[in-house]
Amino acid sequence: MSADPSPAPRLVGAALILLGVGAAITSFLIPLDQYGRWGARMFPLGASIVLICLGAVEVISSSPKASQTKAELKRNGPAILALLGLSLLYIWAMARFGYLASTFVAAPVALWIFGVRHPLGLLLAAFLCPGMYHLIFFELLGVFPPLGDWFDLLDVFGGY
Repeated sequence: MSADPSPAPRLVGAALILLGVGAAITSFLIPLDQYGRWGARMFPLGASIVLICLGAVEVISSSPKASQTKAELKRNGPAILALLGLSLLYIWAMARFGYLASTFVAAPVALWIFGVRHPLGLLLAAFLCPGMYHLIFFELLGVFPPLGDWFDLLDVFGGY
C-alpha cells in the first residue's frame, strides 16, 4: 500500500489553524492598557500564534497509510468534534457567565473527552483548574479576567 495523507491529522491541524486565526483576531479586540501598550493582548496573541504553528506542523507532518486513515478518523473523529464544540461553547459561556463558572464546567468535560473517567479527578479539575488559572493569570500576572454579561462568580466572591 502506498502512503496516503491521512485526513484526520489534517482536519485537526486545520481546526487548530482556524482557532488560532480566530483567537489572534479576537486578541486585537482587547483594549490597550492605560499607557497605550499591548499589555493584556500579548499572552492571547502568543497563544494564537502557537496554535497556528502547531496546526501547520500537524498538517505538514501527517502522512500515515490510507488503511489507518479511516480507523483513526472513526476512532478520533467524535473526540475532535466534541472538543471543538466544547471550545466554542466555552467561549460563549465565558461571555455570559464569566471565567470561573464556565471553566468550572468546561475543565472536567475536556478531561472526560481526553479519557479521564475517575470521578475524583473530574471533581478536582472542576475546582483546581479555574482556581489555579485564576491565581496564575489574573492575580499573579495581572491580566483582567473576562467577566460574564449575565452572571459572574467574581461578583459573588467580591472580586473585580
